[in-house]
Amino acid sequence: MGLTIVIIAVFIGVAALVGGIAYMFRGVDDSPLEDRLDLLTNTGAAAKKSAERKEASLLAHAMNRDKTSLLETFVSRFLNLQKFLDQANVQLRPSHFVFITIGLIIAGGIGTVAGGLHPLLAPVIGLAAGCLPFTWCHFKRKKRFAAFQKQLPDALELIARALRAGHSLAAGMKLVADEMPAPMGSEFNRVYEEQNLGVPLEDALDSVSERIPNLDLRFFTTAVILQRQTGGDLAEILDKIGRLIRERFKIWGAIQTLTGEGRISGVVLLGLPPVLFLAIYYINPGYIEILFTDPLGAWMLGVTVALQVVGALVIRKIIDIKV
Repeated sequence: MGLTIVIIAVFIGVAALVGGIAYMFRGVDDSPLEDRLDLLTNTGAAAKKSAERKEASLLAHAMNRDKTSLLETFVSRFLNLQKFLDQANVQLRPSHFVFITIGLIIAGGIGTVAGGLHPLLAPVIGLAAGCLPFTWCHFKRKKRFAAFQKQLPDALELIARALRAGHSLAAGMKLVADEMPAPMGSEFNRVYEEQNLGVPLEDALDSVSERIPNLDLRFFTTAVILQRQTGGDLAEILDKIGRLIRERFKIWGAIQTLTGEGRISGVVLLGLPPVLFLAIYYINPGYIEILFTDPLGAWMLGVTVALQVVGALVIRKIIDIKV
């Protein structure tokens, strides 16, 4: 009877925790479509936000966006879960993402105990399993940004050729949306559809710059804003930005070649200790269990993990050269 009460209490506690986290990440109630309709009718929160944005200088906002603190960057990147999922192009609500994460943590812990492993490994394996959704989204987000970066020079040159042929900027964006694959085509199609629904082109470009934090895309946004305010040959500016991006790719490729040895060394140094730990645990479990049973062993294990993390950060800092 007592065990049943404990199980029920644990279930209620976990359900309350999941519900609380889902409530924190549920976001606003208005959908993006409702915001666009409110904007067209000049009602609702979207119209108020649009009016506030028009009062500020979009050009100054685009140029000063890099002047943010490390804390602000961390909050905007990792604590805004909906934005993180949108950037990774993952069709999940934040609440569903949290449910999956917590479910994997619980499943990892239960699976560790059920598999006959040491109970102290349950939290470690559970947390590792819980990190899988975030890691998958992070790599998918990174891959999507890299693909967008590679497609950007071709997109800018395509828009420039469309402008020289006499088409409007919106028609050039529509051409990019129709001719280029995702993510470039989907993002520019979204910009085209937003401005068709009445959103100012500057605001639509500002939104895509928020979804894709790319410096060259910000250059494009700034060039469009300047051209609409002061005039000028936008096609020539886009050609120069495209050439600049291609030259940066050449320099980045040379740096990747020079830092290849350091990256391989980092993978070996960081992956060897966990692999040896699991191999020795499989061959002779008693030889490893002292790290969990003895207080000094537990202290040594914690220091080892901390040094591994510090070493990973140092190696990443050495080989991460900004271009």
